[in-house]
Amino acid sequence: MSSKGWFNLETAAGTIPETQFFEGDSAFKSLGLTRTQRLYGFAGCYAIGLVLSVLGTVMLFIGGLASFAVLYALGTVISLIGTGFLIGFAKQMKLMFKPVRVVATIVFLAMIVMIFVAAFVLSSGTLCIVFVVLEYLAFLWYTLSYIPYARTAVLKVFGMA
Repeated sequence: MSSKGWFNLETAAGTIPETQFFEGDSAFKSLGLTRTQRLYGFAGCYAIGLVLSVLGTVMLFIGGLASFAVLYALGTVISLIGTGFLIGFAKQMKLMFKPVRVVATIVFLAMIVMIFVAAFVLSSGTLCIVFVVLEYLAFLWYTLSYIPYARTAVLKVFGMA
């Protein structure tokens, strides 16, 4: 039985999502970056994003809710920007909002906003953690859309396919 709805848009569209990195080097010709430099850019952004997110998490556990929100969200965004080094920033934006990923992208971005709302408006550490978990799940679902049939496999593991 095949999945229906937004869980399995890649089969509904009849296409496999684009998965080729370094396609369209024209996006980086103006910057003059080589493939190696682009990999360094990705790794650097990912590492900085990870460090900021971990520091934010530490701040949450020592009571700095506002610091957590800022550091965690900034870390997440910097990590996401890092992937732009792999495929190009304009292409990444186009791919993020393709029908196969649009729901996951919107949930991911909405959860970043909701982390700020939970921290600054509601002052709730518990809600911050809930939104972080939802953000992580949305990002995972987004990432799986780049791997052919990965979403279908995950749904089968959980008995939803």
